[in-house]
Amino acid sequence: MKAKVPITSQKRVVVIGGGFGGLKFARKLAKYDFQVVLLDKINYHQFQPLFYQVATAGLEPSAISFPLRKVFHKQDNVVIRLAEVTSVNTKESFVVTDIGEISYDYLVVAIGADTNFFGNEKIKSNSLPMKSTVEALNIRNRILQNYEEALSIEDAADQQAHMNIVVVGGGPTGVEVAGTLAEMRKNILPKDFPELKFERMQIYLLEASPKLLNGLSQKSSEKSKEYLDKLGVNVRLETRVKDYDGNTVFLENSQIQARTLIWAAGVIGNKLEGIPADVLVRGNRIKVDRFNKMEGSENVFALGDVCFMTEEKFPNGHPQVAQVAMQQAENLARNLGGILKNEDMKPFTYRDLGSMATVGRNLAVVDFPFMKIQGFFAWLIWMFVHLMSIVGAKNRVLIFINWAWNYITYDQSLRLIIKDPKKKK
Repeated sequence: MKAKVPITSQKRVVVIGGGFGGLKFARKLAKYDFQVVLLDKINYHQFQPLFYQVATAGLEPSAISFPLRKVFHKQDNVVIRLAEVTSVNTKESFVVTDIGEISYDYLVVAIGADTNFFGNEKIKSNSLPMKSTVEALNIRNRILQNYEEALSIEDAADQQAHMNIVVVGGGPTGVEVAGTLAEMRKNILPKDFPELKFERMQIYLLEASPKLLNGLSQKSSEKSKEYLDKLGVNVRLETRVKDYDGNTVFLENSQIQARTLIWAAGVIGNKLEGIPADVLVRGNRIKVDRFNKMEGSENVFALGDVCFMTEEKFPNGHPQVAQVAMQQAENLARNLGGILKNEDMKPFTYRDLGSMATVGRNLAVVDFPFMKIQGFFAWLIWMFVHLMSIVGAKNRVLIFINWAWNYITYDQSLRLIIKDPKKKK
C-alpha cells in the first residue's frame, strides 16, 4: 500500500526523525526546490537537554516540546506524516511505514539513539530511562508515588527504600538530575511530605569510569564532583551496577536499597531494518563518509547520534551530542541544495563550540575551546544557551518564567502524578 503523499515534479527527500538533526535539516532544506517529507512517531520536537527538569517537576512537558507542523507553517514544500518507519528498501528507494510505502530520491536517517542497558533485561525492566518526554514524566510519577506510599509504610527499611534514589551514569544527564534531586530534598520535598524525615533520604550517583563528565575537562569533572558532594549526593566512581530487581541495586561488592533507579548510563543507536549489516558499527551507528552518505549508497544519508563519521580529530567518531547533529544537518542541506546547481559537495568538519553541564542553583561547568568556567557565571551561560536553543518564542518565555519563579521562591508547583488510572501498577 502506498502512503498518501502529494506528487510533485520536485525531487523528494524523505527525512526519518524530527529530533535535533532531522528538524534542522528539514528547516534548512525547505528553502531549496525539493519536496521534504518528514516522518516521525510523535508530532512534536522534544528538547532533550531539559528532560531532567520535567523528571524533577521543574518544567511541564509542553514547555520543552514544539509541534512539528507549526514549525513549517510557511513551507508549502514540506509534508509531515505521523508514522513509524518499519523498514527501508535501499535498492528500490522506498521506506515502509505503518501508513504505507513512501518512495524517495534521497533518504536522510536521523532516528537518534535510545538508552543502552548493555544487554541486561532485568535492569531494563525495572529501571527508569530518560530518552523521551513520556519517560521523563514516568520518572516524576515514580518519585512522587514512592513518597506517597512511604507515608503508609511502617517498616523503616522499606520506607527508606521508597525514599532513596539511585542515578546511574555520570554524564551531563546523570549529574544534572542528581544535583536537582538534592536541591528538591533540601527545599521542596520536606514541605510536601512533612511526615517523612528527608535527612534519611539518600541520593546516589554511580559512574563506572574514574571521573564524572568524561566529555569535559578534568577541572570541570573535579568541580562537578565537588558541587555534588556539597549538595550531599553520594558519588561513587568506578562503580558498576550488576543488576537491579526493582528494590535492590546490586553492585560488585555491596547493595543499595532503592525503589527508584534512573538509568542514564549510555546510548545505542536506533536500528532500522533494511540498513545493510556491513555498514553498522559499534552502538548500531551507520558508517558514513564525510558527506554523511552511507557507505555503499548514493542517495542514503545519516545524521547525528545514529551515524558514525571519522575525522582526523575524531578517529573514533563524533560525540553523540546535539551540536554534531545540527552542524551535520546544515552541511548536508547545503550539499543537497548544491546538487540542484551542479555544485560539488563539501565535506563535513565538526566545530567544537564547547560542552557544559549544570549541577544546581548557581553551580555549573562550561568548557569552551578557549577557556574553562565554573560556578555562577557558568550557570548563567548554561541557562542562556539552553533558553536560546528552545524552539518557539512562547516556550522560551514560559521556561524563563518558570526558572525565575523557582529561583525566587525555591519552589515549583508542578508536582503532579499524571498516569492512567486504569493501568495496573
